[in-house]
Amino acid sequence: MVQEFSQQQSLIQTQTQTLAPQQLLVVRLLELPVTDLEERVCNELVENSALEEAPAGEEDREQVDEEDKAYDQEDYNAENSSDADLRADYASDDDMPDYLLNQNNDSGEQRTFQMGETDSFYDHLISQLGEYDVSDKQREIIRYLIGSLDDDGLLRKDVGAISDELAIYHNVDATEQEIEEALHTLQTFEPCGIAGRNLQECLLLQLRDEDYHSDRKELEIQMLEQSFDDFTHKRLDKLSEHYHLSEEEIKQVYGELIRLNPRPGSGLSDATGQNMQQIIPDFLVTEDQDGGFVVKLNNGDVPQLRVSRSFKELLDEYSKNRKNMSREQKDAYVYSKQKVDAAQNFINAIQQRRETLMKTMTTIVALQRTFFEEGDESLLHPMILKDVALRTGLDISTISRVSNSKYVQTDFGVFPLKFFFNDTFVTKEGEELSKVKIKTTLKELISSEDKTDPFSDEILAAMLKKKGYAVARRTVAKYREQLGIPVARLRK
Repeated sequence: MVQEFSQQQSLIQTQTQTLAPQQLLVVRLLELPVTDLEERVCNELVENSALEEAPAGEEDREQVDEEDKAYDQEDYNAENSSDADLRADYASDDDMPDYLLNQNNDSGEQRTFQMGETDSFYDHLISQLGEYDVSDKQREIIRYLIGSLDDDGLLRKDVGAISDELAIYHNVDATEQEIEEALHTLQTFEPCGIAGRNLQECLLLQLRDEDYHSDRKELEIQMLEQSFDDFTHKRLDKLSEHYHLSEEEIKQVYGELIRLNPRPGSGLSDATGQNMQQIIPDFLVTEDQDGGFVVKLNNGDVPQLRVSRSFKELLDEYSKNRKNMSREQKDAYVYSKQKVDAAQNFINAIQQRRETLMKTMTTIVALQRTFFEEGDESLLHPMILKDVALRTGLDISTISRVSNSKYVQTDFGVFPLKFFFNDTFVTKEGEELSKVKIKTTLKELISSEDKTDPFSDEILAAMLKKKGYAVARRTVAKYREQLGIPVARLRK
């Protein structure tokens, strides 16, 4: 059977989107954290002779000083009008989120945070135990107290509960007085402020340390003992009136107190056996004394760039004698122009990267203002990439690239930008809550359970429902696993 073949030609119209070389360059630079950007700029300086470092203080073109851009809170007061009320809801310092007052004393210099192959938080404290002459019983109690510390280095367990746990799980009969004595010993360990039973005690331990020197030391101790609530809520007018200090004097005292460390355990790595990894924050966010925030971009060792003056002069000469140029001169002109264009495009891409990063970070601070004030993870508002994209006018994919590998240094530690994005949960009343809030509540329920009869996931789901979080048992199990909390039978 003979087969017949026919050939037909048809025209199909399709629409595709391609990135121009300059757009592609901007996208690639946008994805780089500051350490990788330094290497990228260094390579570009080597490869393109028309690109060079500008002398200190000289700019290649006019730029807005985005690095020192202060973000005005007034633009967001309307939507965040309830933030001040949130603070007033905390009955005591134990209920207060981790302290909004530890401001950094740096001027925007590059900070490096090392994570990885180092002693754990527990090992760091245990190693100091050998320096103390204590009884075997006291040594065992201190070991148990170290294991009972929270990640921030505070001891939030009741002494009576610790006495019961020692008797049940370790067959150690320790009175509350013996535990108090062991605790006082532990509170002399480094870092200073460790094992405070609440924020107030943690800060007072640091003030009373013999290595802490201040002309106002006694006043500062008195202020934290008697006026701690006014201090944490930054009521400078009340503090000024109570202690008969001028506005300038109370600001100086307050400035010293906020340099104390509210989380003495947070600087100790809890990771072991990992390769050494450096984290250099791409942003620095600090709260000023007027209640606003200053957002700075960490440019690291990236130099100010400019197009080579000699290349520009060479192009000017070629353009004036274009009619009389030889073939070799024309080739040199084309080569020089390509290099100059590439250099200018690279400088423009670097500037666009800075503007995009600043715009994104400033918007994140605005949307998560409560967290940047309080430092409490449970106060994170529901926020997705689209929310930031709508505020900034940028594409969602751009926001994703910015947040993918960047870190921000805050008054409460260093966080990846991804930390601030979280889904929403809608209650029966239609209120939108962050899933972080549910996880925090779940963690609190489990921490308060009777360890001899821990709550099952079904019971926890029912308890969350009573609090207005109608989540299923399997959702509770998922959140529990994400928090690193074992099942009920393993928590006995």
